[in-house]
Amino acid sequence: LVTFFKFKPMIAAIYSVDLSLLEGKTPVGISLRVKRAPFLKPRTYRQARRMASGRLCVSASEQYFMGIDFGTSGARATVIDEDRSTLAESRRSYEAHDGDSSLADSWERALFGLLEDVPSELRSHIASIAIDGTSATAMLVQESSGEVLAGPLMYDHACTDALPQVKELAPSGHTVTSATSTLCKLVHWDMEGVIPSCGDARLMHQADWLAFLLTDVSGVTDYNNALKLGYDPAPEVDAFPAWMSHQSFSQVLPTKVVAPGTPYAPVSAPVCIRTGVPAGCQVCGGTTDSIAAFLAAGLSEPGQAVTSLGSTMALKLISTQRVDQAATGIYSHRMEDLWLVGGASNTGGAVLRGLFTDKQLKELSEQIDPNTDSGLDYYPLTKPGERFPVNDPDLQPRLTPRPERDVDFLHGILESVARIEALAFENLAKEGASKLNEVHTAGGGASNDTWIQMRSRILGVPVRASSNVEASYGAALLARKGISGKL
Repeated sequence: LVTFFKFKPMIAAIYSVDLSLLEGKTPVGISLRVKRAPFLKPRTYRQARRMASGRLCVSASEQYFMGIDFGTSGARATVIDEDRSTLAESRRSYEAHDGDSSLADSWERALFGLLEDVPSELRSHIASIAIDGTSATAMLVQESSGEVLAGPLMYDHACTDALPQVKELAPSGHTVTSATSTLCKLVHWDMEGVIPSCGDARLMHQADWLAFLLTDVSGVTDYNNALKLGYDPAPEVDAFPAWMSHQSFSQVLPTKVVAPGTPYAPVSAPVCIRTGVPAGCQVCGGTTDSIAAFLAAGLSEPGQAVTSLGSTMALKLISTQRVDQAATGIYSHRMEDLWLVGGASNTGGAVLRGLFTDKQLKELSEQIDPNTDSGLDYYPLTKPGERFPVNDPDLQPRLTPRPERDVDFLHGILESVARIEALAFENLAKEGASKLNEVHTAGGGASNDTWIQMRSRILGVPVRASSNVEASYGAALLARKGISGKL
């Protein structure tokens, strides 16, 4: 019971339970049987018998907070309590899909599957929910029916046809002047004539659409997801730029942009009935998956960074200075009074998964000396195109020459990804970001000790695995913030 629910510490034995945590509670669903132990006082024993005649209990006023992460390879959920302790976790793979509309359908099934996975005893106490999604993944949705009109176009989809027009509109070096930006996707749809003239369409980021499924409230996004759409999150601006307001596509822009963790709508009555989430449960402003992973690490000082090494690689550095430079794929997310400066690369674990099994990765990594240079120079990608630290939609993968031994090949790939990470942080420093002091790492790469040591050597700073590695935990912290006012 303690392991499953992760309640605050309580003394439990075959013969007794400490009731100091159970007084004044109401039932939630698990029976206890108590026998007197020799060391148990009679009064405590009588209390135990009375309490155990019902079920294991939590306070009726207990509030829980749910974070849902939609990453590149699957969806995860974490439920935490007021003390930030994890009570339940779940994950869902995206079902096989054939076409864009089926992709959206698979996200919807994963969303409601994750809600169903939460034990009903916890689900009925969820006070708020926050969702993160992959940055710059977007779609057009008809507000009246919820029908997907266009997309989804994924985070790495480059709309090169729209880029010249976006560069004409936006200032030089603006975050949106990258072919994979959300604005390029929107202009692409505008050029194709798929935006209806009736005004019943809305651009939604992945996290926005999933929240829309829960609330039936459209037109709301957060300023982290809206960054690559052109939104300026600076406190003195906090708006879409004037150069966007008179464009034909402006009619489908989000009408409300909130800070991540801001509650803005309750879960709709039909969804409450369907899922068992309580009426009044608030949906809060979400964020991107890499920002959620950063929040999960619990960092707060300039110079601290998080690199998420999952299917792809995303890194964020806490900086006192904002840096936006589309030419090299750098952008800044607002974090209270500081900035999270960084970018996202297409290199990462997806390349490794295409070449090695999990067993091979583990066994071969143990044979590599992380303090020795491989002598190989690769640029590992699954397909052409890179976003950061080189912003080139036509950049070709480079995985040759391949050594005869698999261990040498893996050594070269791991080392090359580490050099790409180092180049990324070097570019941030050149543009004026705070000096890198330490890196916390999340994602699948955080479990590879050899790679961590190798990266520390190449980066020249300590690299350690984050204590909390799940982006869904960071999203849960945002949900908690929506009720408590603080992360």
